[in-house]
Amino acid sequence: ETMLGKRSLGGRAEARKASDGILDDGTVCRASLTPPQAALPRLQPEEGFGMSSNPSVYDVTAIEHKWQEQWERQRAFACLDGPPSQPRFYCLVMFPYPSGRIHMGHVRNYTIGDVLARFHRMRGACVLHPIGWDAFGLPAENAAIQHGVDPERWTRENIAEMRRQLEALGISYDWDREIATCDPSYYRWNQWFFIKMFERGLAYRAQGLVNWCPSCQTVLANEQVHDGVCWRCHTAVTQQALQQWFLRITAYAEELLEDHRLLTEGWPEEVLLMQRHWIGKSVGAEVEFPVWDDQRKAVGELAIRIFTTRPDTLFGATFMVLAPEHPLIERLVTPACRPALEQFRERLKQATIKTRAAADRPKEGVFLGKTAINPVNQERLPIWVAEYVMMEYGTGAIMAVPAHDQRDLEFTLRHGLPVREVIRPPSSPSFPSRETAYEGPGTLINSGRFSGLDSETATEQITAWLVSQGKGKGAVTYKLRDWLISRQRYWGTPIPIVHCQGCGLVPVSESELPVVLPTGVQFTGSGESPLAQCAEFRHIRCPRCAHPAERETDTMDTFVDSSWYYARYVDPQNDHVPFDRERVNAWLPVHQYIGGIEHACMHLIYARFWHKVMRDLGLVTSDEPFARLLTQGMVTLGGAAMSKSRGNVVDPSDIITRYGADTARLFILFAAPPEKQLEWTMDGVEGAWRFLNRVWRLVERLGTSKDMSRPTSPALERIIHRTIHRVTRDIERSYQFNTAIAATMELVNALTAYPALGDEPSRNGIKTLLVLLAPFAPHIGAELWERMGLSGDVHRQPWPQADPAWLTGETVDLVIQVDGKVRGRITVPQQTTEVEARSQALQHPKVQVFVGQRSISRVIYIPKRLINIVTNTSPSEVP
Repeated sequence: ETMLGKRSLGGRAEARKASDGILDDGTVCRASLTPPQAALPRLQPEEGFGMSSNPSVYDVTAIEHKWQEQWERQRAFACLDGPPSQPRFYCLVMFPYPSGRIHMGHVRNYTIGDVLARFHRMRGACVLHPIGWDAFGLPAENAAIQHGVDPERWTRENIAEMRRQLEALGISYDWDREIATCDPSYYRWNQWFFIKMFERGLAYRAQGLVNWCPSCQTVLANEQVHDGVCWRCHTAVTQQALQQWFLRITAYAEELLEDHRLLTEGWPEEVLLMQRHWIGKSVGAEVEFPVWDDQRKAVGELAIRIFTTRPDTLFGATFMVLAPEHPLIERLVTPACRPALEQFRERLKQATIKTRAAADRPKEGVFLGKTAINPVNQERLPIWVAEYVMMEYGTGAIMAVPAHDQRDLEFTLRHGLPVREVIRPPSSPSFPSRETAYEGPGTLINSGRFSGLDSETATEQITAWLVSQGKGKGAVTYKLRDWLISRQRYWGTPIPIVHCQGCGLVPVSESELPVVLPTGVQFTGSGESPLAQCAEFRHIRCPRCAHPAERETDTMDTFVDSSWYYARYVDPQNDHVPFDRERVNAWLPVHQYIGGIEHACMHLIYARFWHKVMRDLGLVTSDEPFARLLTQGMVTLGGAAMSKSRGNVVDPSDIITRYGADTARLFILFAAPPEKQLEWTMDGVEGAWRFLNRVWRLVERLGTSKDMSRPTSPALERIIHRTIHRVTRDIERSYQFNTAIAATMELVNALTAYPALGDEPSRNGIKTLLVLLAPFAPHIGAELWERMGLSGDVHRQPWPQADPAWLTGETVDLVIQVDGKVRGRITVPQQTTEVEARSQALQHPKVQVFVGQRSISRVIYIPKRLINIVTNTSPSEVP
């Protein structure tokens, strides 16, 4: 019994047999299958991998089902924690949202992870390779609103379908560890963590800006706002301040930055740069600008506190600007200015934070009727409110220095405010432009006693002066804001808090967890969360005083679910604690994490924060959750990302039905390095299919060979060990699966060429080929291993070791020409004969493209330098 309920191995296998045309006795119902060869269009020799255009195909459907059922029956990939001395490898791909169908992005991600998992198993490691479902989220609730479908039923059906598709890919998951975040046995621990954070002041309630649809009377997530309007009713979305729940991620801001030093070897620098920008550490000074009291003709009791990274520009401030949400506005605005302020605020409700921050948006604002005093020169600065200043950044107030800040300059030019230059650029004797601010360092001018200093020295001295006068201090600030986790939705983890008039905010007792989502709620699509309308859920007695109280009806952001799931996989059935400390610390940090770069600044930062909280709770000993990170590129078709809206989606199930999972896997790994964008082409898929059939024919021919006991020739032995070395290196160090597959293709070329040279392909060479190919194409690898009569399972064979003696011999690079034009290169041992060199050159995929069906008139061989293949083609026909 798992998180998803009792699963019968036989039941799932029988269902798959019925759906795929496999009868109960194991025979194939041919009428229900689409043979891959029948569906193939005519193969073009100049495309794909350049293999034979007349392959003898193998029964891919029967073979793949056979091995998938055998692996399932044997629980072949179940991770049984090995002895402490056995090396461990935790391979994790970001778990999917159960939308109903997998797409090519899923195929790429999960195939990459599977190659690594299979490779490390064969290297002798105890491998943890789990899968689960990021099962809470907005699409399920939208389905409930639009179609009256129960969110849980919708989610469970999608999980079942996507599980079937993933199994069809032959991914070596430990299905015994399967989790779904919508299971109470999982989200119970979300609630437990929330309570622990609440007790430590890391979870708190405060006002926050949200997207509000006035027509639907509901809060919208960012993804529900399309071009400023509600996705459902197309009403303009406004901004409202509501009480929300936050996690104090800013308490870990500095550590999140500092611990990048632990990740520099294993994480892409691009991701670390994105995180540094997202966290946005700024070093500068906080400065107090006292507000002028017109009635007393003196400085009043109020002061505006600003943060600046450029104290050297203080003398250039000509006005102050507050964010529209700044709490001091109500105390500052004069009666004469209030009507303009109210009109401005009303207009601003239509703008999102992102819109307000847009660089090309006109800089609107209103004057409040008051002034503040610049502490460095005692000048009175008018106080404005402007939309481009955010409460989310700094203190929600700025000193405007238009000569040296482009946003301030644009606001100044629009509202006719003064500009004062105080930084002279080092390469210019005068202000460069009246429409472009100079934002770099330079020499101070118009800055009193500090004039003539360079920016760096002036920053230090001005800050020190502010401190000595009690008018400011050195400070560090971050762009990172606390994590708003409230969602006014049903399909999420209920927040385990009770609102009591007498006791305030009271956490649910841990013994009462989980707080389970009620069933039978009404989804109207308007008003509050459906939980707020469920009296049975909402009304409760206070856990502390037993008086009538109300449950919190907000649910948690689904990023909470994915912030610690990697630890739950280690101990998924534990119902006493989130996970056993000793077990989890034996596996963490995750050795290899795989997922899209789009998660660099939300999921990955949230997971790093959560891990550090778990460390401080004494649950884990490591500082970071993921030791290595691989961010794969997207899959495109026609140069655009695959999307239903674009009509350019290729269904993985169609490819698997026509060509098999091994073909889909091989192509998607070969077409591009994993971190690069991959362009989907059917020619490439067909090329992968031809290559696998070529491997099949090679083993078939081996089965009819007369003498398989003869030793391998030295030239072939060298190629075998060079291939082992290249494949091992490319998987282990750089994850360049495309070049690893290319190496196996060259080995196939060499093994195929030997009969033409009067020699037999060595049994050892083909065994090595099947082992090297098994992580990429696991089904055909297992089937051919069995057909060769070899003992055991190919996936349980030890990974071959390259003999250094065969790697140190001298080699030469031969240039290959076709009709005088360079078409490729091959590397061969120096002792390679002309016959061997010619054979390898003719088998080269690029050479086959340009030779095609032409006849060869002669081959010119220059030892250690060149092979020129001359065809019966006129010069005008040569491309």
